Amino acid sequence: MTTLLRRYKQVALALALGLSALSAQAESVDSYPSRPVTMIIGWAAGGPADGVGRMVAAEMGKHLGQSIVVDNKGGAGGNIGSVAAARAQPDGYTIMLATVASHGLNSALYDNIGYDPIKDFAPVGLINTSPSTMLVPLDSPFKTVQDYVAYAKANPGKLTYGSGGVGSSQHLAGASFKTRTGIDILHVPFKGTAPALTDVMAGRIDMIITTGAMAPIASGKVRPLAITAKSRIAALPDVPTFDEAGVKGFYMDSWYGLVAPAGTPRPVLIKLNEALTKALQDPELRKKFVDLGSVPAEPMSIDAYWDMVQKGMVEAAELVQISGAKAEK
Repeated sequence: MTTLLRRYKQVALALALGLSALSAQAESVDSYPSRPVTMIIGWAAGGPADGVGRMVAAEMGKHLGQSIVVDNKGGAGGNIGSVAAARAQPDGYTIMLATVASHGLNSALYDNIGYDPIKDFAPVGLINTSPSTMLVPLDSPFKTVQDYVAYAKANPGKLTYGSGGVGSSQHLAGASFKTRTGIDILHVPFKGTAPALTDVMAGRIDMIITTGAMAPIASGKVRPLAITAKSRIAALPDVPTFDEAGVKGFYMDSWYGLVAPAGTPRPVLIKLNEALTKALQDPELRKKFVDLGSVPAEPMSIDAYWDMVQKGMVEAAELVQISGAKAEK
């Protein structure tokens, strides 16, 4: 009888502890967020990804009732930031700006990226999508895409294209452009898009194909030659598509979204998704995205967003295969 009583007390204690833990978790979720949230951005400050992340962080913070602090962890095509986010505590206080690179291209470009884009993360939501623009220095002799291609064919290996890093969307776009046109141009990777754009504007790099092109265009230091969309965009009505410029079938939409470490409670993910949805309804934020040449995302559930990401990874792998791109050792 003594043994049975002892056993009963042990079971009762275990149940009590379990219920207490569940109650504490429920209270924690209900009160979330009770302190600032960190948004990891795997790209250098000042680039397109950083700009998108900071705009969204500021607006989302208003709806969460807590500030969202940006933490730039650039390098390795976004992989350094992704690994850091994947290893963070899954408590909702760390989120990450996901991109077509972190959750698509890098898995096909690198032999080992150090994380699993699906298993190591949980979905929050889509921010926007945008095509890339081919930019050359304003004083470049190239006025059209065909000018650039003709010179590259006559002078193999002499022209350069920049990127935000090995495995970045700019790297893939440039490699795909090389393959589609049959030219030989040199890839020059930087630690982020901002320094790459700086060198293009200064004339030290001959070309870049990137998102976030409106600011450098507005500065009057670069010339846009074509966009990787199927039709012209409102922000650049006079800039042709690559189809129109003679490079058929060159389409490449980039996207930005948010993810959290795997294991983050679903109620927390839903709260973050709701805050993002409200943020994206702000007219000023939507106008900023449109002015940048992007299309703001419409309301999307976390499950629909995750389905989009997984399908996009298959398409990204196909793009990498077609382009022949591979991350340098």
